[in-house]
This record gives sequence, C-alpha cells and structure tokens, in this order.
Amino acid sequence: MSTSKGVAVVTGASSGIGAVYADRLAKRGYDLILVARNEERLKKVAARIEGETGRSVRTLAADLSDKASLAKIEALLRDDNSITMLVNNAGVGSVASILQASADIAEDMIELNITALTRLTYAVAPAFVARGSGTIINIASVVGVAAEMLNGVYSASKSYVISFGHSLQKDLADKGVRIQTVLPGATATEFWDIAGYAAQKTASITMSAEDCVDAALAGLDSGELVTIPGLHDGDAWTTWEVGRRELSKKFGNAKPAARYGVKSSAAA
Repeated sequence: MSTSKGVAVVTGASSGIGAVYADRLAKRGYDLILVARNEERLKKVAARIEGETGRSVRTLAADLSDKASLAKIEALLRDDNSITMLVNNAGVGSVASILQASADIAEDMIELNITALTRLTYAVAPAFVARGSGTIINIASVVGVAAEMLNGVYSASKSYVISFGHSLQKDLADKGVRIQTVLPGATATEFWDIAGYAAQKTASITMSAEDCVDAALAGLDSGELVTIPGLHDGDAWTTWEVGRRELSKKFGNAKPAARYGVKSSAAA
C-alpha cells in the first residue's frame, strides 16, 4: 500500500455512495481528500479508512452550495498537482412535485447538483489536460433518463450531468482525461430520508451503496463511458445512444416539417 495512485477528491463523502467510493479508492491505492458538510461524520469516515488502509486521508468540511466554500475547493483542484481523480458525488434530491415544493428548494438543488459539479469540473479539467492524465467521475442518476419518476428539477439536474458528460468526453478524451458518468438507480442511502421517502431504502429494487460503487468502478476499469449498475441489458443503453445520435442528425432543416402546415419563407 506504499505506492500511491495520486489523490482522489470525493465530494459528498461523509455517507452513502461517497463514503463507499472513499473506501474503495483508498483500497485501490489512492490517497484521499474528502469533502462534505458534516465535519464530524467526515472525520469518522477518514479515521476508519486511514486505520484500515494506511492511506493519507484529508478532510475538508464545505457546503458546496455556498460560493465561498465552493471557491476553496475549486482552488484546491486547480493548484494541487497531486490530484489525479475527482468524484463529483455531492447532491440532493426530492420526490415532491412542483405543486408541493418551493422554488427556493429547487434553486438549492440546482446550485449543488449542477452549479457545484460544473465549477469543480471546470477547475480540475485544465490541470488534468496540462498533465495529460486524470479521471473525472460524475454521479448522475437513472432519473436523468426516466425523468418522470421523481421531482422534475432533480431529474432535470441529472439529465444535465449526463449531457455534460457526453460533452466532456468529446472535449477531453483525446487529451488523456477519462470521463465516466454513473447512473445509479434507487440506492439504499440517506438520500431517501432527505428526499422524504425513507421507505425506498428497503424496497426490493433498491441496490446497496457498496454494490453500486463496486459495479461503477468495474465499469471504469472496463472503459465504460456511461455506467448503469442496475441495467442488466447493457445493449439497451448502446441502442438508446445510437438512436439518440442518429436522431440528432435529423434536426438541421431550414423549413418547418410538413405536418405543421406552415408555408415556408425559405427559398425552394
């Protein structure tokens, strides 16, 4: 365990998927910088991992929805040349409809799930490109595809993470930077307590955080760009992606489609 693979920064690392990522990455030879709001719980996670693995584990208590706290983590990612991996895991969700939740809660969700993830990625990507190596893992969700399942803003935020990942792969793949987007399904974490639906943690379709992360890391090892731990038919995603990319080629027309009955002003 003396040889390090560099430092992995894991956000939302005090519990759930983030804490499991921290454990697994330390066991793979990474030193860690763990980021979360709850300092006490974060330190407990760090102490356990250090004791079990002997790896160096730093903790940074930070609320990534706060601009000043976020800026400190951005600076770390830009300036610390020992960092070789970023796991953008921090996030919050909801099961409430637009008629049950406030716009303020929706805005807070956007700040953490989209803005923080984006800014941290923008901070670390140039550093990784300069070194010609690095890995960025962004945690999305299956509701980024199945948008009607939970709260609309939460689903939309995870759709953003999926789209952002596609763009990152296009921009960074040939520069030595690995991008993986992970789409967990229902996972047995405190997410459901915070979202207001604790019963989901014990539902028959709910995966353990350990199984989710182990599958995600196996997907990373195999070179997957998008990993969906709960999707047993892997070809279904490939077919979806082929169809999406083929459809995108059909949007570029100067005249409205005939079904709209619009007399086009474009030249024939």
